[in-house]
Formats: sequence, structure tokens, C-alpha cells
Amino acid sequence: MKTFASRLLLWFDTDGRHDLPWQHPRTPYRVWLSEIMLQQTQVQTVIPYYTRFLDALPTLPDLAAAESDHVLALWAGLGYYARARNLHRAAQVCVAEHGGDLPREFEKLAALPGIGRSTAGAILAQAHGDRYAILDGNVKRTLARFHGIAGYPGSGPVEKQMWALAESHLPPDRMADYTQAIMDFGATLCTRHDPACVLCPLQDDCVARIEGRVEQLPEAKPGKPLPERRTLMLLVRDAEGRVLLARRPPTGVWSGLWSLPEAGDHDEARAFLSRHTAADFDAAQVLPLIEHTFSHYRLHIEPMSWRVPAARDAVGDTPDLRWQPFDRLAELGLPAPVKKLLGNLTP
Repeated sequence: MKTFASRLLLWFDTDGRHDLPWQHPRTPYRVWLSEIMLQQTQVQTVIPYYTRFLDALPTLPDLAAAESDHVLALWAGLGYYARARNLHRAAQVCVAEHGGDLPREFEKLAALPGIGRSTAGAILAQAHGDRYAILDGNVKRTLARFHGIAGYPGSGPVEKQMWALAESHLPPDRMADYTQAIMDFGATLCTRHDPACVLCPLQDDCVARIEGRVEQLPEAKPGKPLPERRTLMLLVRDAEGRVLLARRPPTGVWSGLWSLPEAGDHDEARAFLSRHTAADFDAAQVLPLIEHTFSHYRLHIEPMSWRVPAARDAVGDTPDLRWQPFDRLAELGLPAPVKKLLGNLTP
């Protein structure tokens, strides 16, 4: 009788993805970078970012030694920037405590910033062939449908049940291929919408297919309306074509990135301009509204633009403000809506 794993491996041999950049070679560093980038991001989006990042920082010590701004600039556009900050911190821990390599021990690896149980398992299984399960979104969806598991997969009891099932399906060998197979299967066949059940190698035993619950599983997180927030973004450019940027706080949304200065209302914007620039608030050009949705709220951005004849020297005394040349914006990590806004402007 063919097992869950053997059927997935047969499918993978003919229909899986075998030419992904992190597969050749499967080193711990390359696998780790791909796993972090693939969290909440699709493969086709990740590949160009992965290639650029690896070209710039080909080894773990290179990443550890890089400036934070350089790491964030390479990451800019992928979103969920905590992933990049954790990647950078974890590399520094590895250099300081693990001889410049990712630790082979599961517990030490899982304890690094941004890694955890599933990513540690993915690294060890793919880079070393070790027998560890993973439980990313694709695997959760596959297991929920195959076993007919009710409930939200992110809840404690349901997730515990899924971990047990994921471990029970592990094959005795070919762990690197199996790990890639189950991720590929969820990403390309057992998809969230319109899964290709007619092509599925598991269809004869899939509870969701047998019971007509494919579209209902896995169950969604109990939802509530996203809260709405509003901010003013202040776009100030000087006669040399430089843009005034402000570093985001170390915690919260876009933490540590360079962005446009923000204000909660017109009075706050007026005070900021008076303190740091020669811009006349009342001479603002109001730009089109931007809406940006995060996982936990929806942000309405109201951009306002000014041109000033010269930059104020006082900005140089404020480490979280800088005048950045327009043609060197790519050197910094910028939030996606800010990058798009600036990209639509002429210097």
C-alpha cells in the first residue's frame, strides 16, 4: 500500500519543482534564506529578491557583518520587515555563538530569532536530510483537507493535532525531497482556491474531497473588520533634488526603515516643517490618497509635497532625519507605498 509520503514523492518526481535557486546547492544558509523569504510570500515573488540578496551577501558571515540599512534595502518590497531584522540578528548570533554557521542541533536552531519549530525543521530536512516535520501554511491546508480536520489551524489544539499528523507522515528517507514535495503540493495543486483535486495523488483517501468539504477546509480564522487609520506623509524636496527621510521607530510597522516623515494632523505637520525645514505648510501640493492594507489594519496615507530652496542644517543634528539624494534612494530600505510614491515622481 502506498503511503501519504510515497504518493507525494512520486508526484514530486514528475510534477514538483526541481530548479529553484535554493535547491542547487541546498546549503543551510541558502535554505534558511529561502525559508524566511517564503514566509507569507509566493515563490515567483521571492526568486528575484533571493537572487539579489544572495549575490550581495553570499555567506552567513557576510550577512552578519552587513549594515542594517543594506539588509533592509535588499529586502525592500518583500514586506513583513521583521523577517529581515530577525535574519540579520540570527546571523550575528551564529557568528558570535556558533562559529559562523547555523547550528545543527534542532533546539539551538529553533531558538534563533525568526526561526522557530517549522523553519528549523525545514532547514535541517532540506540541508542535512534530517527527519523533521514542517508545518507551514501549505502543509496545514493539505493536512486539514486530507484528514478532514475542523477548526482554525492557528489555534493551539488544532495545531498540536497537525504537528502529530505531520510527524506521522514522514518518510524514512529522501527528507529534502519530501519537504519540498509537501510545500510544492500545497502551493501548486492543493491550493487555497480552485484546488486541482482531479490531479491529486491523495484524492482516494482525502476526507475533504470524499465529504465535499474541500472549499470549507481549512477553516478560516474567526474574523473581525480591519480598523482604519490615517496618517499624513510629508514629502519635502530641496533644490538639489534630495528627499527628507525619517527613520521609523525600532518597533512597530516598518520598524527601522527609512520613510517619509509622518504627522497625525495638520497642526503636527505644520510644527514639524517649522522645526526642521523651510517649507511653508500652506503651500503644500496635495497628492492622491494611498491606501495600504496590513494584516491587522488598513492605513490611509495622505501625501503632501513641498519644494524648498535649501536644506536646513539642523537636520544634520537629528540622527533619525536625513536628506537623501533622489538617485540614491535604492540604497535604503523604504516601505513599499513610499517607494512607489517616490518612484512616480521626477527628481
